[in-house]
Amino acid sequence: MTERDAARTLAHPEVGAIRLEGVLHALSDPVRLSITRDLAVSAAELSCSHFDLPVTKSTTTHHFRVLRESGVVRQTYRGTTKLNALRRAELDALFPGLLDSVLAAAAAEEARLGRDGAAR
Repeated sequence: MTERDAARTLAHPEVGAIRLEGVLHALSDPVRLSITRDLAVSAAELSCSHFDLPVTKSTTTHHFRVLRESGVVRQTYRGTTKLNALRRAELDALFPGLLDSVLAAAAAEEARLGRDGAAR
């Protein structure tokens, strides 16, 4: 890690400080759930610009901050790029089966309603 990257380290909750209500709140928003779903199927960290979200840049920043502060994602700087990774191991240890259940329910809802959210 370069000196510049160290100065840009983002605050993340320690595992013991992650709370169920915070995680559920973070995952209750459709945009944040979409981000989480994309991260869950990626083996690599993804930059914020990877996500095609239907919101402004400042709102995107807010959504990533909520995910980070709730303990759902870990964000790190690589140069000027902010990379995102799902904190799956920590979440699975704290709340066994929660993340898989939420992701499965989201996939089932998408199949039932379609991408646009209208009933089929």
